[in-house]
Amino acid sequence: MGILEGKRLLVTGVLTDASIAFSVARLAQEEGATIVLTGFGRLSLVERIARRLPEPPPVIELDVQNTDHLDSLADRVGEHLDGLDGVVHSIGFAPQSCLGGNFLNTPWEDVATAVHISTYSFKSLAVACLPLMKEGGAVVGLDFDATRAWPVYDWMGVAKAGLESCARYLARDLGPHGIRVNLVAAGPLRTMAAKSIPGFKEFEDSWPEKAPLGWDLADTVPAAKACLALMSDWFPATTGEIVHVDGGVHAIGA
Repeated sequence: MGILEGKRLLVTGVLTDASIAFSVARLAQEEGATIVLTGFGRLSLVERIARRLPEPPPVIELDVQNTDHLDSLADRVGEHLDGLDGVVHSIGFAPQSCLGGNFLNTPWEDVATAVHISTYSFKSLAVACLPLMKEGGAVVGLDFDATRAWPVYDWMGVAKAGLESCARYLARDLGPHGIRVNLVAAGPLRTMAAKSIPGFKEFEDSWPEKAPLGWDLADTVPAAKACLALMSDWFPATTGEIVHVDGGVHAIGA
């Protein structure tokens, strides 16, 4: 019996097998969950990656900026699952002008895109899945510590700060539905998203040295395990929380 035995999960954000979401999906299946994935854009790519999982799951299209996609999400997921016990939000994007030291010059249009996709979509996804979560459950989002102004992260850092605030308000409003809302703040990892950040090498060079526990930039499993734990029955009274999985860097002021 795995810790997610019988759970029904929706996992977003599987782009490659190096993504945190892929590790979440793989470990969730190994722990007894049934999953559905979402993809955006090249669904064939996500479907190909999905075939590397122990049990290739269904993949449905989801553009979190598309109202029709969100409005129909519950029905489309419902074609494969009779409900949901957990939702993983692993969605984030910012135009290049939002990153890399361009903070003072980024136009609002690009900031708005970053906030819509990286922050507001957390609420949009949770609300879209609400009809399938009649028995309660858990919503878990992927975060990057927003308590500091990090080098090169710029407006994405602002979007993550909004995500953290959004999670607290969602925890307040979804609590009466029996739904827990938490975030996992992972340290830097060599994912597709990280590769799009100009100057990401600054994190690569310094993080493993600063982390009291050390830090493997290629290992997505610790962050994925935290997501699974928060979706399991072992955290029944935890909501509005941010669990840091970063080797301890957030705690030492390095």
